[in-house]
Amino acid sequence: MASLSLTFHETTFNIVECDQQAWITSRELGQALGYARDDAVNKIYERNLDEFSYQMTRNVKMTLQGQQREVRVFSLRGCHLIAMFAKTTVAKEFRKWVLDILDRDVQPKTKNHKTERVVLNDAVNMLVAKSQHLNFSEAYKLIHQRFSVKGIDEISLDQIPVAVEYVHHLIALFSHREHRTADMNTIALAHCMIWCCQWWKEYGDAIRKINPNIASSVHDYFIDGSFVAWGYVDESEKAALRRKLDAHQWNLTINERLKLL
Repeated sequence: MASLSLTFHETTFNIVECDQQAWITSRELGQALGYARDDAVNKIYERNLDEFSYQMTRNVKMTLQGQQREVRVFSLRGCHLIAMFAKTTVAKEFRKWVLDILDRDVQPKTKNHKTERVVLNDAVNMLVAKSQHLNFSEAYKLIHQRFSVKGIDEISLDQIPVAVEYVHHLIALFSHREHRTADMNTIALAHCMIWCCQWWKEYGDAIRKINPNIASSVHDYFIDGSFVAWGYVDESEKAALRRKLDAHQWNLTINERLKLL
């Protein structure tokens, strides 16, 4: 964390580490946004406190001038929301700066140990055992997508129970699917869901930059829906469908797309 340095214009932030995240004090945030009063950001927060979560702002104890005091700090997403309410001339520029920082993923990460994810591995084993078509690689890929990590060792300790619950949710979805007979309408709907998920993979990051809360609320529906949908695709058709998904050009107009037919 000591190597993490954030500067906006003339303000170099003294990063506060809490729950493996970078936090900024309300005073320094106010300075960066161009406010003269030290309590300007706190006043913005108090007027809109119902829109902030504990993951966006909280009070922490800090030693200032030899005395321990409670200071309000904001995560980078909390800083972005404050800037949405700010009326200063640099607020718009600050919002873009914060999104660029989030996009570079400067939040510090620590890896968990294999002994700390035994329960998660057991849940994945159960998922694969109950599935006739899902292998371990595909099962772990679902978890990676759900938690935006490259490996399960990157899932934070407090998120491992959430990951286990998520895998059990997938097991329930799979069990529910196994007792259904697929008709043509169901298969068509499954294909639509798979295409919707592919669209989300293409544009989800862009939507996440615009509104992280909206992106987070719909992410699971695309991933879980696609997981169930692939089970309705005939094995002989899966490879061809994956190639078609990978080659699809989403940015073409209707006329440009018709020329390819």
